[in-house]
Amino acid sequence: MQPTTGNLVADTICRTVEIGLTITGAADAGNITVIDATPVAVSNACPECSRPGKLRDHVLRRLVDLPVVGFPTRLHVRVPRFTCTNQPCPRKIFQACLSCADDGAKLTHRVTRWIMQRLAVDRMSVSATAKVLGVGWELVNQVAVDACRQLVYDNPSHLDGVRILGVDEHVWKHTRKPGQPSSLVTILVDLTPLVDGRGPARLLDIRPGRSAQVLRGWLQERDPGFRKQEQVVTMDGFAGYATAVDEVLPQATKVMGPFHVVHLAADKLTRCRQRLQRETQGRRGRKDDPLYKHRRTLLTRRNYLTQRQKQRLEMLWATDDDYVALEVTWLFYQDMIAAYGHPKKSEGKKLMSRVINSIRKGLPEGLTELAQLGRTLWRRREDILAYFDVGASNGPVEAINGRLEHLRGIALGFRNLDHYILRSLIHSGQLQARINAL
Repeated sequence: MQPTTGNLVADTICRTVEIGLTITGAADAGNITVIDATPVAVSNACPECSRPGKLRDHVLRRLVDLPVVGFPTRLHVRVPRFTCTNQPCPRKIFQACLSCADDGAKLTHRVTRWIMQRLAVDRMSVSATAKVLGVGWELVNQVAVDACRQLVYDNPSHLDGVRILGVDEHVWKHTRKPGQPSSLVTILVDLTPLVDGRGPARLLDIRPGRSAQVLRGWLQERDPGFRKQEQVVTMDGFAGYATAVDEVLPQATKVMGPFHVVHLAADKLTRCRQRLQRETQGRRGRKDDPLYKHRRTLLTRRNYLTQRQKQRLEMLWATDDDYVALEVTWLFYQDMIAAYGHPKKSEGKKLMSRVINSIRKGLPEGLTELAQLGRTLWRRREDILAYFDVGASNGPVEAINGRLEHLRGIALGFRNLDHYILRSLIHSGQLQARINAL
């Protein structure tokens, strides 16, 4: 079919030529633009026997296409049907295939790519994407999860090159109802591109639950080549993850990142402050209580304290001998931060090793929280000190954890875990290149 000048302009504006169609007419159906089109090239070969067929009639196929000037668009494509001329062929009637959409699909291929780009690049919600297209939420969500499943789980190269693996827990929904399934999941992140300087970390997979069995099962499902190439696994302080790595990846180096170590020390410092608050005041902290008033200053790194904050802390330590335990715990907390902040990793390792050995045992009475911290650090000392040799940490995993929190806010919460996992992979799986190739 040779397009006219008017059709050529319309084909250029709507870019229908690139999907193998030419426009024959258009209509305004309220908020929707309806475009009539026909295929540029048609094959009359029978899909069963490949013999040429005889034209029988035409059918109208309705497809959702990209919006035009901000309005949802529907393509009404006049598709020919043929009768197979080969008598032994079981296929008597067949319809011509379109290059722009799969048989039975409601959307063109480029709409599927557009949906994935809006979700992955622009961080749009499914409901907002569906509104722009003028279709239902269920259709857009199903298209997105099906495309993500194809890009991730059906892609044999998805796990190629993963040498540094990050593991962490994540809360995918908040619920207080008894009997509800666990809201905790285990997220697995590829840190290799970040460490090599090739790009950001990417989310690999999410598994329901938080236990050694969850991580052990995921690792055992991978092929031996994947398990053999793993060199480093970063994690938090949960002993179950460490147990699973020791069993399945004995050659990998376990790393407990600075984020979790400092957070653990900060938690013990806070507990010490709360205990002393109850012992000295007989109640929880109030705004004018000295311990409660300085709760945030206590958790601030020494280098970031203002002169006024330093003076307040000095006055706090000099005011009451009851705060000696808090002062000692605070000093060790600051020493740990200084060890991680040292410009030379070798010196930082020595400082951290000195801290761990100092609070391992033999502490005076009254340093309950610091003694608990010392026992924990001693049990995980190899994983903690490994950071200074490897350089990989769980910080990027925590960053992805935060991005997933943002995703849950965009969607106003999730109820279906499978949908949440696939949407998370779209959001943080670094799939943009694969999406653009759809």
